[in-house]
Amino acid sequence: MRFPVRPRGVWAYVRSAPGTYVWLLVLFFTTVAVHHMSAEFQEEFLRQRSTNINELSDHPVRVLISSAMWIDGWWTPYVVLYSVFHATVERWLGTVRWLVVCVASHVLATLISQGAVWRAIRDGSAPASAADTMDFGVSYALAGVVAVLAYRIARPWRYVYVVGVMGVYGVPLVFSRTFTDLGHFTAALVGFCCWPLTRGRGGEVWNPKKTMGALRR
Repeated sequence: MRFPVRPRGVWAYVRSAPGTYVWLLVLFFTTVAVHHMSAEFQEEFLRQRSTNINELSDHPVRVLISSAMWIDGWWTPYVVLYSVFHATVERWLGTVRWLVVCVASHVLATLISQGAVWRAIRDGSAPASAADTMDFGVSYALAGVVAVLAYRIARPWRYVYVVGVMGVYGVPLVFSRTFTDLGHFTAALVGFCCWPLTRGRGGEVWNPKKTMGALRR
């Protein structure tokens, strides 16, 4: 898990994770587009690309894809998150297996979280308008990738990392209990369940103890 510091090294790192940086480039253009929309148009535009119950019922494939091409907020933090997590996993697993983790996390987390919304509407604990709520972004896929990265870390540090991931995604589910919290927690579980995809992938596991020892020299 080494990161480049020279321009040539940066370019080599980008080329080694093409899926990550093509996706990041798409997010750059869509984010610029969103910031040039009026507030009224932006809300309706993004709602049509959200994986809410209404859109999933009418256009499931389209919204599952399009919802992962838009973000709420600034693009810059995603450069860091994608470089640290997505790029690392893509370089390790390869583009195809990395993409499987992303798709599985995004789709299953979306379906389970929206299933919870549907049940809440049916039981009367949520208004009917919840079927048209905004639900888009890349955080479910990111949660799955963050989780699967645990298998790249040496024991016993792996267990510390797993506890940290469960805390980050589990604590909000306990206290906030929103459908997005459920989605994030589900996506992390999906990532952990992607262990079979990591089998046969070579490379040295990351040992934080060795890294700290090297920094002290």
